[in-house]
Amino acid sequence: MTTPVNRLRPRRSCLAVPGSNPRFLEKAQGLPADQVFLDLEDACAPLAKPEARHTIVKFLNEGDWTGKTRVVRVNDWTTEWTYRDVVTVVEGAGPNLDCIMLPKVQDAQQVVALDLLLTQIEKTMGFEVGRIGIEAQIENAQGLNNVNEIAQASPRIETIIFGPADFMASINMKSLVVGEQPPGYPADAYHYILMKILMAARANNLQAIDGPYLQIRNVDGFREVAGRAAALGFDGKWVLHPGQVDAANEVFSPSQEDYDHAELILDAYEYYTSEAGGKKGSAMLGDEMIDEASRKMALVVAGKGRAAGMQRTSTFEIPEA
Repeated sequence: MTTPVNRLRPRRSCLAVPGSNPRFLEKAQGLPADQVFLDLEDACAPLAKPEARHTIVKFLNEGDWTGKTRVVRVNDWTTEWTYRDVVTVVEGAGPNLDCIMLPKVQDAQQVVALDLLLTQIEKTMGFEVGRIGIEAQIENAQGLNNVNEIAQASPRIETIIFGPADFMASINMKSLVVGEQPPGYPADAYHYILMKILMAARANNLQAIDGPYLQIRNVDGFREVAGRAAALGFDGKWVLHPGQVDAANEVFSPSQEDYDHAELILDAYEYYTSEAGGKKGSAMLGDEMIDEASRKMALVVAGKGRAAGMQRTSTFEIPEA
């Protein structure tokens, strides 16, 4: 009997940390990021990758990652490093690992291959089978075209992630600033990409995560780009610098006013649909009519607030007869 896994973990801020840098791995443990991913891919030079695997195992096993989702990004399947990344990290630190992030996913079979490898390692090592999740990163046109199939490829999948830098290069986008709009296009050049990823994620009860903003000292620019993704419904965004963590946590959390209002809607709807409240299908909360659709929308906002550890500052009072 396997224990159900919570695939919908808080991921407002997903901090990238080079797996070859012990100083950064040490510092990351004290930052308030929801998720930390220890990187074996782009942040590691080819010659540093073999040693970085063992460094990551050491820090996963000996570090204090309390309150954080622990993820390792391996290299993509077109390289010679992937299988050894997975075997070394999962055999060495499987019980202290939550997910494997697979970059440059182009089709569902690449996710299936990772799932099968994880299952073999778990069975061999005596780990709980199926507990370790998969995060799939979409970084080119083929991956985006296949994103619906990718999202359905394994019960381990937890998130679909947009990788903007490689994606921009893959479609010849006219911009050198990752995350910023290309010159000459008057609308949002990323809207279609983000919405397609979001639809695939939501149709399969997965989370959608926006990729990095590389101008790490421009926190206002980060907030603007993160706010775009948050407005659409994305669950979080990569952060590359400690200065971006607080901004991401704030942008992807509801405001106190919205959180309180959502909780009030849930309480009021529960009361008015009950016997004591008159078994009503819709009712008034102040000047606002609420119904089942209102409840569903409030559940989303309340869920994000609860995941962020927010506390209510108002309570629903049963109206006097």
